[in-house]
Amino acid sequence: MTPTPPPAPAPSEPADSELLKLDHQVCFSLQAASRAFGGVYREALRDLGLTYPQYLAMMVLWEHGSLPVKTIGERLHLDSGTLSPLLKRLESAGLVRRERSPQDERSVTVHLTDAGSELRGRALSVPRTILRATGLSVQEILALQETLGRLTASLGKAG
Repeated sequence: MTPTPPPAPAPSEPADSELLKLDHQVCFSLQAASRAFGGVYREALRDLGLTYPQYLAMMVLWEHGSLPVKTIGERLHLDSGTLSPLLKRLESAGLVRRERSPQDERSVTVHLTDAGSELRGRALSVPRTILRATGLSVQEILALQETLGRLTASLGKAG
């Protein structure tokens, strides 16, 4: 019976002089991954005629139905200055309809049109296309999402 080797030592924290190296920056790794995702999504969404931010807005509407602009912004972590032009483009494309509340002029609700609802069927292949492109298993993706969720929450508290 061969004895079990001792566990590998935990990686030591880099020296201060090492911390300024690009390869040690988590933010840079996330930015590079985000850019790579952007390229894959651009290709996957081309036939749908959507940009990645528009796709995210449509996913929120496909999941929840009609929603106030404010709620969509909260779900996507977007301010109204970014979200309003995006929704205008979706409306111009005939995918959504925006409607002011008669009770509160400041509140606008976004509704899917028939074309917007039908687009969901064509979008069903996108998540699996992206999953395949990552080269990761479903379990690895779920673990990564959980880690990124904790990271986002921590950074939100720190900021």
